[in-house]
Amino acid sequence: MSLKIRYFGDPILRQSGKRIEKFDDQLVQLSKDMLEVMRESEGIGLAAQQVGLADQFCVMDVPEHPDYPMRCILDGKTLSPSLLMPMSLANPVITPLPSDEFYYEEGCLSFPGINADVARPECISVAYQDLDGVDHTLECDGLLARCIQHEVDHLNGVLFIDRMEKETYAEIKKEVQSLKKETKATLQKQKKS
Repeated sequence: MSLKIRYFGDPILRQSGKRIEKFDDQLVQLSKDMLEVMRESEGIGLAAQQVGLADQFCVMDVPEHPDYPMRCILDGKTLSPSLLMPMSLANPVITPLPSDEFYYEEGCLSFPGINADVARPECISVAYQDLDGVDHTLECDGLLARCIQHEVDHLNGVLFIDRMEKETYAEIKKEVQSLKKETKATLQKQKKS
């Protein structure tokens, strides 16, 4: 499967994904293909919408940082996040856990070169299914929690620009509008050919 990153302005990015019902070899292949595209683009997470599929499915490979350790509890067992990577999440549902929200500069593969601060809860719980359809619950914090929140937003048609404060968005608005215009022009050309 030849997957390409979709950029802001492509309507697929605003679509809510449908539930994954089939856990088969096609899903495993999709996961591998998405991880390959994500790594080639130097990302740490990628949602199905970002490669043109309106599904409740995302992948991630979040690196550990020695100065910012991440807490990770999978199905009640504490473990190193590196043991989970890369991750594939089908039908994820997030529950924020009692914690502070904090700002962190986020980027997005669908918004190349555009970064800005976004406030998100520090700690979350996410219920999801793995590639075999097995149910899991993961509690985590730090960059992993942020990445999961960012990707699950994509699965629901929500983009990181929607989470920004007005003043923050105002700083990148011209770049965002320029990207949208460029993407729409490219899509128009593709329709004509």
